[in-house]
Amino acid sequence: MAPVAAPSPNVLTGKSASRPLTDRYGRAITDLRISVTDRCNYKCVYCRTGNEGAVYADLPIDDYVRMARVFVELGIEKIRLTGGEPLLRRGLLELVRELSRMRTLAGEPLDLALTTNGHLLEEMAEPLRAAGLSRITVSMDAVDAEKFARITRVPGSYGRVLAGVRAAKRAGLAPVKVNCVLLRGFNEDQIVPFAQFSREEGVIVRFIEFMPLEEDRRWTPESVVGLKEIVAALSGFRPLRTMAPNAASETAVRYTFDDGVGEIGIIAPVTQAFCGACSRVRLTSDGKIRTCLFSQMEHDLYGVMRHGGSDEEMAAFIRRTVDQKEARHHIGEPGFLKPSRSMVHIGG
Repeated sequence: MAPVAAPSPNVLTGKSASRPLTDRYGRAITDLRISVTDRCNYKCVYCRTGNEGAVYADLPIDDYVRMARVFVELGIEKIRLTGGEPLLRRGLLELVRELSRMRTLAGEPLDLALTTNGHLLEEMAEPLRAAGLSRITVSMDAVDAEKFARITRVPGSYGRVLAGVRAAKRAGLAPVKVNCVLLRGFNEDQIVPFAQFSREEGVIVRFIEFMPLEEDRRWTPESVVGLKEIVAALSGFRPLRTMAPNAASETAVRYTFDDGVGEIGIIAPVTQAFCGACSRVRLTSDGKIRTCLFSQMEHDLYGVMRHGGSDEEMAAFIRRTVDQKEARHHIGEPGFLKPSRSMVHIGG
């Protein structure tokens, strides 16, 4: 467990919306990721060893709503619900409905998204859209059923996820994004098949470099399939054309093909870190703020609330925490320390 910054009894109060939420480096913090559970029905090889002995730490839905509201009053414009697997969480539709009613400081609806492994999505896509979800991302690490089952360690999983992707498209949760974590020795041969998948299914495929966030600590620099290698494989399929970013803080380098059909994003936190434009903070399923995936410290926002803190005290705690946001991560550098909690517990 990472060290947790205890709530201070002397948190300063003040109206939260008086100034935008920024860190000490001048980066505007507009993007919040909330993990609503650390439970998962998959055991992906790059993520976890299994569910044996797991201790789950889900909070009441109303508590996530309150913490999210304070963040939004500070200038958060995008919220992404993650896990674990968020579709396992009871009360998820209620949470989506409550978040969809919130407005940014500019009076606009939140950009409300969700990341799922897709296993339960076929049944949930329409209800999620009706509850107010804007967009969805599906984690899908192969377009070959046998290889997919080898990665997820759940037999028969590929067909369910493919049905979920198609259900999300029908429900209007657009643009549907499909995230593929590339792990050498498991699925680096899926780059071109995923390019074909993007073109045929009309979804955005994003390749993500493997990061040291797994439970069994199998990460090595050699296990990373980097951006240059991905681009080379895609270019061998069809000529690539670079696309402009949607926003300055966008994490993916975007490409399409020479005929404009299909879209590929490459998220390269290992070989081409994008920390300088980072706009994110994370809230774990047990209510801790993490200012970076690779933080060594967690900050107990839920503890402030649990001990009777007002919204103003929570807002001041958030501001003070964001001011401690790291300039960048140090993956691959001498002395780099992996976070003591894995991705499934931090929230994707």
